[in-house]
Amino acid sequence: MQANIRRMADRADALGVELRPHLKTCKSVEIARLIKPGRADITVSTLQEAEYFARAGFRDIMYAVSIVPQKMPAIAALNRDGAGVQIILDHPSAVHAVADQADALKARFDVWIEVDVDGHRAGLEPDDPLIVETGRAIQGSSLLNLSGVMTHAGESYTCRSAAELEAHAELERRRCVRAAENLRTSGIECPGVSVGSTPTALSASSLEGVSELRAGVYVFFDLFQAGLGVCSVDDIALSVLATVISHKTSNRRLIVDAGGLALSKDRGTAEQAVDCGYGLVADAVSGRLIPGLRVSSANQEHGIIELPPGFDFQQFPLGSQLRILPNHACMTAAAHGSYFVMDGEDRVIDRWERSNGW
Repeated sequence: MQANIRRMADRADALGVELRPHLKTCKSVEIARLIKPGRADITVSTLQEAEYFARAGFRDIMYAVSIVPQKMPAIAALNRDGAGVQIILDHPSAVHAVADQADALKARFDVWIEVDVDGHRAGLEPDDPLIVETGRAIQGSSLLNLSGVMTHAGESYTCRSAAELEAHAELERRRCVRAAENLRTSGIECPGVSVGSTPTALSASSLEGVSELRAGVYVFFDLFQAGLGVCSVDDIALSVLATVISHKTSNRRLIVDAGGLALSKDRGTAEQAVDCGYGLVADAVSGRLIPGLRVSSANQEHGIIELPPGFDFQQFPLGSQLRILPNHACMTAAAHGSYFVMDGEDRVIDRWERSNGW
């Protein structure tokens, strides 16, 4: 994990931008302190995360999900205590609703405009006239301050080669910078340009015009990221410890006590060159993959591992343990309340709590 953290920090330095890590993956104060020792410039995806990290002394927090007025009293309360939570929105109507609530709360808010660079989800396209209209609406409120434009290149997850990833990173950079330029040429100050996803962060050849980089899953990586080619399976720093609870000898199946609730039912790798099922199986002590083994199906509390020819059930006696590497680290980690921390010699040295909920 520490190598993954260093890799992204070095990447941001090489590209000449500030790293604003997205802590939605780890949701852990201890890990966040490793990533950001200064406890500033972070990203979260829920109010609960914002409150959790603010209590731990983190400041300058981007809440990177479109804001609704009902959530603003909680954000105002955090900001009165110095948290510096920033909000995002993507339409003039949202600005007017937020401005009305800011008025009622008598509170100031820093605001980012979300830009849609690749049709993945929310945001305004960079040349949409509503970008400028949204900027003007923010400018027109005495209680709102425009921090800049931000985007997430979610469609980078559909790329299938290093060349495609590099091209998508450039698309993300170019389109978000253009949105900022459209605001500036209309007389609207736009100081920040924030981009990011783990695949594009690790594939960009230039971030000219960008001020900050956001990424999150890199701290653990996962099988989907390995399938994209931005990491190796050996880089994956998160696994679920499972116990063999049954031998189904009639159809050569091992049953373990890690099913959909422990692993998640994310099947993102099904669309990649290597389908990892619900997770690849590794030795419990060394963490090394056991070739040919994967969780092929998952019920609520049961994971099913089909044994190929050549494997003996006695290699995996009842009560023995295995590690399962996740398809999607964010979703798998969210099923658990804490992390068991291992050192370089595969010994458990600590237990770190994590935050869950909304």
